[in-house]
Amino acid sequence: MVKFRHLALLLLPLILAGCENFQPYWGKPGGMAPRLTAPPAYRLAVLTPPTALLTDEAAKSFAEQTAATLEASEVPAVTDRPRPLDWRLQITAEAEGDKVTPRYALRDPDDKALGTISGQPVSARDWAEGQKDVLKRIAERDAPQILSLLTRVEAARKANDPTALIGKPSPKMRFPGVRGAPGDGNQRLTERMNDFLSKQGLVIQDLAEGALYGLEGEVHVVPTENNRDRVEIQWIVSRTDGHELGRVLQLNEVPRGSLDRFWGDVAYAAAEEAAAGVRQVIANAGGMPHANPDYDRKPGGGAPAAQGAPPAQGAPPAATPASAAPRP
Repeated sequence: MVKFRHLALLLLPLILAGCENFQPYWGKPGGMAPRLTAPPAYRLAVLTPPTALLTDEAAKSFAEQTAATLEASEVPAVTDRPRPLDWRLQITAEAEGDKVTPRYALRDPDDKALGTISGQPVSARDWAEGQKDVLKRIAERDAPQILSLLTRVEAARKANDPTALIGKPSPKMRFPGVRGAPGDGNQRLTERMNDFLSKQGLVIQDLAEGALYGLEGEVHVVPTENNRDRVEIQWIVSRTDGHELGRVLQLNEVPRGSLDRFWGDVAYAAAEEAAAGVRQVIANAGGMPHANPDYDRKPGGGAPAAQGAPPAQGAPPAATPASAAPRP
């Protein structure tokens, strides 16, 4: 059975995280639309519309123009792949005679509908041609309605979000699972990570409702020399506004094809070490309510084995201890 001979665990927090109170996004004030009264506690992923009566190139351009216009009004809007806790803005279009009406649907990270608004009708010819200057003008024109929808939805959610009066509860984390691993790696790594993160004092959930943090797991396997595969596992920790708090990176080389089917104890060892690193990222951000004596790292030592660990026979050596940027 294949084991990791050496599982390097590198904690890569943002250098400035926890040292100064920086904004997680940078907005340029826009004079054409009302601004939100306070920075929103979410990040908005503007999805490229597949069914908006536009060419692929024009659809991508319109999503970018919409995101840029919202960002200028101090909404952290992006067109990147949505992170686990990102809100989504879906764009469609409906043709009526010689006019096309853009429609904007806001959805939460769990794909629950939050609201829909219609933009102002535009010439079907102008819309179909998809010129960048025209799409920019449409995005700027419809932005105030999108901002109004965002403001209403956020206000309603805050009104229904009770605040804990005593103590600080265990942080909730949305972890939709691992992607990119061959064989049963996605399933096994996800299962083991759920177990070890729970033991680290985190509340792990599939849905985004109530989660303060998001976790993404990405696996890349690349053939190298001497008939071996280089395995890279990245665990990316973010918060509700899309700001990346840090990454846990695991690297190793294994015999080629040895992880094409079953991960077994490899998934166990990788998840055990990575969970300690993820907890450390959140602790650096001030998100852990109390110490975890069973998992806190000791000077010069690695993370101790969790209760219920499999027999040590053939187990890989402990990973290099995670390091973190010092808090000021």
